Amino acid sequence: MRQVIYREWVPAGLFVKTMVTFVIIVVLCVLSITIITGVAFQYPFWIIVSASVTLFLLLLFWNYRGIEIQLNNKDLLVSYGVFNQKSIRLEDIVSCEPIKASFGRYGGVGVRYGIDGSWAYTTSFGNAVKITPRRGRPFAFSSNNPQKICNIINQTKSVA
Repeated sequence: MRQVIYREWVPAGLFVKTMVTFVIIVVLCVLSITIITGVAFQYPFWIIVSASVTLFLLLLFWNYRGIEIQLNNKDLLVSYGVFNQKSIRLEDIVSCEPIKASFGRYGGVGVRYGIDGSWAYTTSFGNAVKITPRRGRPFAFSSNNPQKICNIINQTKSVA
């Protein structure tokens, strides 16, 4: 029976929240200016475009608003949005180490491919966990408690 040992929610970082807010404000300002000047009534296409961009950004942010980490006695499960889910059996993990998810390593936040050949789910430029599986690419993900996750994985593996 699978027993949940550890669970964590890592919300999107300040950088992501700031960028999304900034872009939405710019789009809404452009929409407001086109309405005030009357251009929107001459070209209603701008209202549709602005509303679509705003809605798309809000849905995208909602989908990638955070990472859910769940560790049970058999598997490590990491979910980032609806379509990005990774499951790794603990017995297939060769090593686990705390790292920093830097811009230099992953080139941004989100679902990324690192310069070291690893896949990553990152919500900010900060603490992360890097898992090296027996087969396949290394996998990294943001965490508020990377050392705790590595300790739990190592202890669970040693007991099994």
